[in-house]
Amino acid sequence: MSPGNGTVVSVLEVGGTHVTAATVDIEGRSLRSGRSFRAPVDGDGSAEDIVSALVRCADRLAGPAAGRWAVALPGPFDYEHGIGRYAGVGKFDALRGFDLRAALTAALPGGSAISFWNDADAFVLGEWWAGAARGHRSVVGITLGTGVGSCFLRDGRMLRDGPGVPPDGRVHVLRYAGEPLEETVSRRALRAAYARATGASPPDVREIARRARQECDRAAADVFAEAFGALGRVLGPLLAAFEPTVLVVGGAIAGAWDLVADPLRAGITGTGPARNARIVITPARQPAVAPLLGAAYLATVCGRPLGRTEPSL
Repeated sequence: MSPGNGTVVSVLEVGGTHVTAATVDIEGRSLRSGRSFRAPVDGDGSAEDIVSALVRCADRLAGPAAGRWAVALPGPFDYEHGIGRYAGVGKFDALRGFDLRAALTAALPGGSAISFWNDADAFVLGEWWAGAARGHRSVVGITLGTGVGSCFLRDGRMLRDGPGVPPDGRVHVLRYAGEPLEETVSRRALRAAYARATGASPPDVREIARRARQECDRAAADVFAEAFGALGRVLGPLLAAFEPTVLVVGGAIAGAWDLVADPLRAGITGTGPARNARIVITPARQPAVAPLLGAAYLATVCGRPLGRTEPSL
């Protein structure tokens, strides 16, 4: 199914610390006027505070409201019903059991048609539709930030099971060295590893990356090498079974691609057959825009979240 010409969709992309609003021109595979608006969100705030931040950002979109809204945000979330399922994940605890669909329907202009989408799914669909994975039939995408997001695509179909696909298509549920993967690969894990190595209070990941580029801070370089080598070793067998032609990497930590790429590639090629070496491993081409584009495309084509295996787009 193809989206209709001239369709526009208003999109909110919600992270643990920010929200971005934009209107997507489906026909042009781009943001209308090339613009988006970003504002802070307090992931530890009340439900009212969070909703207010989203609505204030949405209100910055110029022109008449689009005919529908798409909201991309991290899980755990009931995307079909628009209800938060957050508990003990370090963000959005106030949205647990909260009907975000009802709140946004009442507050957004033209808010009667709202769909919710997983942010990692939206990112990978955006990169497949208009970014680094365009033209590839078999795609795996991951996002690196507060955790590890993932999506597995074949011919534009989001797969939730099958050869090489982890449960529900979510890499973060896997384990490494006997612990959940995100205890090794995540913002908090990188900071904790640096603290263990140095005995010092850890800076944020951006600063650890800066130090890793300095030859005098071997601990910082080792933190990146060990974390993303581990991620590669987890992904290697999955990619060997799924056989993608491209692995697209996004998220805030992918901004340190010079530190991520080599250990990630070494881990992947060291734990899979020779064909793993032929996989294109690339950073996102549109890291900030892809989740917006993907959510709009999903809203236009699918209309609402579907079952465990999405239909062909």
